[in-house]
Amino acid sequence: MPHIHIDYSANLERLLDPGALCEALRREAATIEAFPMPGIRVRAIRVDHYAIADGDPAHGFVDIRIRIREGRPAEVKEAALAHLFEAARQVLCGAMAGHSIALSAELRDIDAQLSRKCGTIRDHLGGGA
Repeated sequence: MPHIHIDYSANLERLLDPGALCEALRREAATIEAFPMPGIRVRAIRVDHYAIADGDPAHGFVDIRIRIREGRPAEVKEAALAHLFEAARQVLCGAMAGHSIALSAELRDIDAQLSRKCGTIRDHLGGGA
């Protein structure tokens, strides 16, 4: 973990590079000690149907949801969220300077008893991480 989900309004497609945003968040997540690098997953989904604020179609949004396995102290989670939010803000600052964009981020715990996982990524990482 973490799993980082990004939803962004379709009207931002010409203003931002979703792949660059994913990579910036992956890179930042990899610097956070509480996040095992092999578990990092980042994905971005364009949202075609949305309504924002007063209905002006010029408004856009980027919403980031971060899910992590439970058990980390609150201060670790708060710091991780702050780092990831700032990384996203840096990627979006140019677009936000000239356009109406709402940026939001939330971090949630995953209940370990209600979550299953398996995979072979660790088997294929250089150095057997």
